[in-house]
Amino acid sequence: MGLESLFANKTGFVQVKMDQLINEVINWGRKNSLWPYPFGTACCAIEFMGVVSQKFDLARFGAELVRFSPRQADVLVVAGTVSYKMVPVLKKIYNQMCEPKWVVAMGACASCGGFYDNYSTLLGVDQVVPVDVYIPGCPPRPEAFLDGIVKLQEKIERESSTRTFARPPRELVQIKT
Repeated sequence: MGLESLFANKTGFVQVKMDQLINEVINWGRKNSLWPYPFGTACCAIEFMGVVSQKFDLARFGAELVRFSPRQADVLVVAGTVSYKMVPVLKKIYNQMCEPKWVVAMGACASCGGFYDNYSTLLGVDQVVPVDVYIPGCPPRPEAFLDGIVKLQEKIERESSTRTFARPPRELVQIKT
């Protein structure tokens, strides 16, 4: 939808419901000020470090402020292999994050377990936390991560800012590589 649709009226006057305007402004602020929390366990975490470097400039999307405290972050970036021993830690970090919060599964290991198919590896973090955006690759290129951030911003823009804190079913968003 976007703020541009509010000013599409050719008469020079803006006619909009106050709830719609407030929702648009809140979602605009949310999508342009993402604070990621990296949960990096393997090679995908190294690619995430490349994304936040000056070459790829994650600041263009308002997501350069990487936080290492779950209470100060709103995007959980799960990058790498997650073992069953790490599941309680991942759940605890997710539960400590304030609402609204979003989860990005970065890489094949976080999305579906990757090439690990054994007794100790979690086959996808969506079994533990609800995932909003899946970024494929082993490891995914920084450009794929930037595309995932854009997809997450589009998803945030469509959300209702007055939604309840109970997590609704998530829609599946996939990135092309």
